Amino acid sequence: MNAAVLREGQPMQGVWRGRVDHGEAGDTRRLFNVVRAGTQREPGAPVLIGFCCDAGVARNQGRVGAAAGPHEIRRALAGVPAHDVQALHDAGDVVCEGDWLEAAQQALGGVVAAELAAGARPLVLGGGHEVAWGTWQGLRAHLDARDDRGRVLVVNLDAHFDLRSSRPASSGTPFDQIADDCRERGLRFDYACLGVSRLGNTAALFERARLLDVRWVEDVLMQERHLDARLAELQGWIDAAAHVYLSIDLDVLPAAVMPAVSAPAAYGVPLTVVEAVLEVIMASGKLRVAELAEFNPAYDRDGCGARVAARLAYRLLA
Repeated sequence: MNAAVLREGQPMQGVWRGRVDHGEAGDTRRLFNVVRAGTQREPGAPVLIGFCCDAGVARNQGRVGAAAGPHEIRRALAGVPAHDVQALHDAGDVVCEGDWLEAAQQALGGVVAAELAAGARPLVLGGGHEVAWGTWQGLRAHLDARDDRGRVLVVNLDAHFDLRSSRPASSGTPFDQIADDCRERGLRFDYACLGVSRLGNTAALFERARLLDVRWVEDVLMQERHLDARLAELQGWIDAAAHVYLSIDLDVLPAAVMPAVSAPAAYGVPLTVVEAVLEVIMASGKLRVAELAEFNPAYDRDGCGARVAARLAYRLLA
């Protein structure tokens, strides 16, 4: 089997459980109390899709282990108080077997497209950042089925451009692949990369970004003191778009906050800034699909990275 979509039931086993506060008054529900498997979807309901894959990171000469990320993010999410989350659906995992990356990405695209067609709000949990090419395929298939050629703003919170043009594809190529796809379709490649590290990208990658007319902001200009200016810029980009696709590579965060990635950031973007960006995008009503990439439990410390990933996931689900 090249890639397997593991749907109903499998992700529920041993993950969605937590503390029970039956003796307390009021709403004591946690996410494990509201999560559901199966294919029934309420309009606008959030749905989790796992992408268990290390192939792209391995091809990119990175530290493997992100294939276990979706399981551990779910485990950290399970005990989070539900608050306003009335229902959360778990669609299971797309699992990449060996180096069959392209098949796994295509399978992920099919799941994302199906969830969008059902009216759900997909949140994809990686896996390496090769997840982005699969997520994009799903979003594009959904829009094509509706004959929707509206501008898609791709916002990537990331220390890296991931615009490598070499092939075969890897975790370093997904947004270059999206650029190629847009060009073939006659669509604008509208890509904003926020949190870019000058020390994490070669001069060639900066030049590639210029050639593709990418908008980027370096990590040194993504600190709290810059927040008002950054959010104003972002709002202008969103206003000009019909749809937003949000990708968060967790290596955009400082290593002290997020050690559990393939390439920890020496400087990084504060979690407060990342959350503020996320809030503006969600408030726009244009967010169609989001993903978290590169969480690698093998390098976590005391589950701190899993809690950060779960916090961001919760903000995207609520």
